[in-house]
Amino acid sequence: MVALGGGHGLAAALGAWRRITPDLTAVVTVADDGGSSGRIRREMPVLPPGDLRMALAALAGDDEQSQELARLLQHRLGGTGVLAGHPVGNLVLTGLVDMHGGDMIRALDDVCRLVGACGRVLPMADVPLDLVARVESTDPDDPARVRTIRGQVAIASTPGRVRDILLSPPDPPVSAAVTGAIAAADVVCLGPGSWYTSVLPHLLVPRLHDALAASGARVVVVLNLEPQPGETDGFSPEEHLRVLQAHLGGVALHTVIADEGSVVDRHGLLSAVRGCGAELVLAPVAALDGAPRHDPARLGAALASVVGVR
Repeated sequence: MVALGGGHGLAAALGAWRRITPDLTAVVTVADDGGSSGRIRREMPVLPPGDLRMALAALAGDDEQSQELARLLQHRLGGTGVLAGHPVGNLVLTGLVDMHGGDMIRALDDVCRLVGACGRVLPMADVPLDLVARVESTDPDDPARVRTIRGQVAIASTPGRVRDILLSPPDPPVSAAVTGAIAAADVVCLGPGSWYTSVLPHLLVPRLHDALAASGARVVVVLNLEPQPGETDGFSPEEHLRVLQAHLGGVALHTVIADEGSVVDRHGLLSAVRGCGAELVLAPVAALDGAPRHDPARLGAALASVVGVR
């Protein structure tokens, strides 16, 4: 199976899928321009490593050594110097890419072997991407005003609702390893995660979109538990789905999974799901402590029921 996304949402999905199959490929967004990743991509000609690192840590083996290495990848350096705030894994990936003449996929495969990863991690494109969004103004005296915002961090932190989003460059190169994984997949998963900056960008890459449209895989979407401030303020689950549907463009959608405790209007969501030609699965997939995050074990059980694995 192939899971597409980025950040904490993709990490949660990988934590669930790894309970079902070891034949797992994460295809990870490369548009991060903030924090350590932003600093690295401004200083070196490499893909932003942060979301890739998180996926590697999520797939690390269960043995003690692999888990220790995963914690090392996630560890952020302290202090006040130039290295302060960098996760060790970001520096490891950047060093390996530099050693391998710019080959990020080789670097990712190296780290997968180091941490005994349950699967493979690949970048969604071979070049760093920038996100460009049109954001509706929150000024009540000028409700029609729309601003163009560039950059993932700026989009996430700009008040207002995102109207649409574009990629720069609009048609980036994509590795044959990525399109091959999609072509061979039995299941493809989108979400959970930041809708406009982690989930939808995969559908905006022409080569990725074409691969998904041509795939015979079952496409599963995992909806978020709540709207994300700065991106989807006030969005209901069905609004998330309608935005996704507008970007499918020939990509068949088969199953939508939503947390049964997070859906207020079940009839509205069911109508939206049926409008996509898909089936709705309501299941308890949220963390038991009430935090707005997916529990990997509970999400894994829901996904297993969808793909027919016991």
